[in-house]
Amino acid sequence: MTYQKKESVEISELDATDLKILDALQTDASLTNEALARGAHTSPATCLRRVRRLVDAGIIERRVAIVSPQKLGHGLTAIVEVTLDRQSAEALAAFEARAVHEAAVQQCHRVSPGPDFVLTVQVADMAAYHGLVQRLFTDDANVRNVKSFFSVHRAKFDTRVALPQPRHR
Repeated sequence: MTYQKKESVEISELDATDLKILDALQTDASLTNEALARGAHTSPATCLRRVRRLVDAGIIERRVAIVSPQKLGHGLTAIVEVTLDRQSAEALAAFEARAVHEAAVQQCHRVSPGPDFVLTVQVADMAAYHGLVQRLFTDDANVRNVKSFFSVHRAKFDTRVALPQPRHR
């Protein structure tokens, strides 16, 4: 579920309680409001209000479960650099739309300098990767170059964002 940004909250407005809440949710988004409030040393009502404020401000974008790709049969990870022949706004947007629509693409970044896009792809095996290559790269006449790197060992995977230091009043 993606939440819509409704209000603006500046980093300087985040206090120690907000940061405790964000830290706890980055570790375990399934915490009950009561458990989250205990960890943040605040009341459940205050905690819920603060979480809603963080959601409304777009600081909390989504709350998700992280699943094991290998245990679900998706054991091949590839990092793919894609260079397009034409880099007009329309051409970039068209490729990006196709890439984000593809379920195997976990991340899609427009980058500069170098290739136009860097994708993180998770598929079952090399046969599934070849199918993705056909759909996403070979069938697109605007794709000039594709360079793939296959993960042989994942040393770290984390979704946490480093939090700022709490402001002092």
